[in-house]
Amino acid sequence: MKRYSGHREPWGEFVDAKINAPDVLKKQLDKTKKGVVWISSVCDPYQPLEAKYELTRRCLKELLKKQFPVNIQTKSNLVLRDVDLFQEFEDIEVGFTITTNDEQVAKLFEPRATLIKKRIRALEKIHSLGIKTFAFIGPLLPGNPEKLIKDLQGMVDTVFIDRMNYISSIKGYYRHIGLYKEMADRFFHEHKERLLFELKKRGMKFEVLF
Repeated sequence: MKRYSGHREPWGEFVDAKINAPDVLKKQLDKTKKGVVWISSVCDPYQPLEAKYELTRRCLKELLKKQFPVNIQTKSNLVLRDVDLFQEFEDIEVGFTITTNDEQVAKLFEPRATLIKKRIRALEKIHSLGIKTFAFIGPLLPGNPEKLIKDLQGMVDTVFIDRMNYISSIKGYYRHIGLYKEMADRFFHEHKERLLFELKKRGMKFEVLF
């Protein structure tokens, strides 16, 4: 999305806060047919600045007034701040992107995200409150698929799996950190099969996106 923003800084080094988003949303909801609202498809709705501006929380309050169905996807345990609102929705699903169980690998690709173990604990907390949860394992990164599924069992209602898309645009980074075979189709398919074996063995619901 950088090409649309006008920023020259590297991706991840800038944030534009749409501080009027809750007000715009409120007006839009008055004339919009009810449907599922996905928060968010590009930027994490619980990135650090959310703690200051509370834009996601304020938007959730507007959606709650109209009882719009909501699907939240994040990498941050800041999401736990809003469980009071989640419990008031008639239809809501909260999920975490978890690309690997290996903290060191995760740090290479998502250095500012909440630790994986903390994401899983957050999933456990949300799920224990009777709120529907999911894990998005994508893009698939090196790790131990068997251990990851074991850790997720009982924490999520559904697991989604996807590969690294647009791999050609980040081949240089893969090579820079010494991951050569991990950008080949064989890696993604073998990793997927290991995940599927564990999911089926444990009777967990899943969906493969590639």
